[in-house]
Amino acid sequence: MTRQLHLGGFLIASPVTHSHAAWRHPGSETDYFGPEHYHRVGRILERGKFDFAFFADLLAAPVRFGGDQSEPFRRGTQAAATLDPSLVAASIAAVTTRLGLAITKSATYFHPYELARVFGSLDHLSRGRVAWNIVTSLSQAEAQNFGYDEHVAHEERYARAEEFVRTAVELWSSWEADAVTADKESGVWADPQKIHTVDHDGPHYRTRGPLNQPRSPQQRPVLIQAGASETGKNFAARWAEAIFEIDPTPEGRRAYYDDIKSRAENFGRNPDHVKVFPSFIPFIGETESIAREKQAFHNELADPISGLITLSVHTDHDFSVYDLDAPVEDVQVSGTQGLFDVARRLSRRDELSLRDIGKLYAQGVLLPQFVGTATDVADQIEESFHGGEADGFIVSSAQTPGTFNDFVDYVVPELQRRGLFRTEYEGVTLREHLGLGDADDDLPADLRTGGGRLAS
Repeated sequence: MTRQLHLGGFLIASPVTHSHAAWRHPGSETDYFGPEHYHRVGRILERGKFDFAFFADLLAAPVRFGGDQSEPFRRGTQAAATLDPSLVAASIAAVTTRLGLAITKSATYFHPYELARVFGSLDHLSRGRVAWNIVTSLSQAEAQNFGYDEHVAHEERYARAEEFVRTAVELWSSWEADAVTADKESGVWADPQKIHTVDHDGPHYRTRGPLNQPRSPQQRPVLIQAGASETGKNFAARWAEAIFEIDPTPEGRRAYYDDIKSRAENFGRNPDHVKVFPSFIPFIGETESIAREKQAFHNELADPISGLITLSVHTDHDFSVYDLDAPVEDVQVSGTQGLFDVARRLSRRDELSLRDIGKLYAQGVLLPQFVGTATDVADQIEESFHGGEADGFIVSSAQTPGTFNDFVDYVVPELQRRGLFRTEYEGVTLREHLGLGDADDDLPADLRTGGGRLAS
């Protein structure tokens, strides 16, 4: 069978996604805090046979740029106002039947038992359509919201995340698949011999277990990550089954793809079960010139200061103190190091000032923009897919829901005509959509024992 690509739709439960211009666009809906908007988007993505909707999230309103929250609120920047994505996803699950739902939750400021229970519940309620996007959080502001004076250092965050994910997997594995018998005649509901304590006692987390819910349809959620630093890429290659990537250049995407696949193989994993998803924003028109007009209209709405506010959040570094018309300086950042490396690389390559980077960041957090007719956009997707850059793509919107409607109505049929994308869902669970193996088989080799139990 011809290799087919996968598709996700990028969302934040807020007025702003990657595009900071989206909420200002006259074609965008304005009710971002009621269920109807998200139900509509979910139905559009399911109509397009998307693998999943992907919800990013942050745990604090922006404060890093100039140490003042008034400008982020006034300009409506990313994370100024968001709903909890797990609740939004549960709402979408109730009005869809096949669309996967990927939810961002932090492995720094929660406890493994709490998140294992949340994701196990969502996997049951969605009949096996849930994914966990694992993040380690970005900023001091997030730390302060959870009662800490300082954010956990980068390497320490990943050490905690390693233990966190392993502990959650142990909890999801604490019920054997056939533990529940529900035998009314005998009065036996579950076999206690098939329900196991976890008794995890590590340097960061303790939990007795077992999880107080039966094994869910997928056993555990699909694991997603977006590692970009050296430590982050190792973590992603060890644990993730889908990896979210941002790089505006084909050469950068190819290098990342090869690197991640090689690292996954070094961890004893099947690299075909580690799916790499670069993201892009499409602008689709009846002609190329119409698409270019749509792109120009959107990009002109992007405010450079809004972009720099979000860059400051993502890097946990205050960019208000630098000359806007100077190149991006080499500075030490503690947040998302990979995105800052991309910004610095673009600044050097194209002789861009900090103001220029702020403008690009506001247009879409450095995402590439695929522009043209449906055929043109499909050509760009196919070239990237066959060019060793991707297993699938995360589609981000310039206006919501218009971008998703255009992509589903015009680009998806073209991809289907070329045999690059499914015409119908062939499975029920998200693991099936992504062509993954059993949950236990996709663990790192040192944890894999078979039968759904972990090596000690």
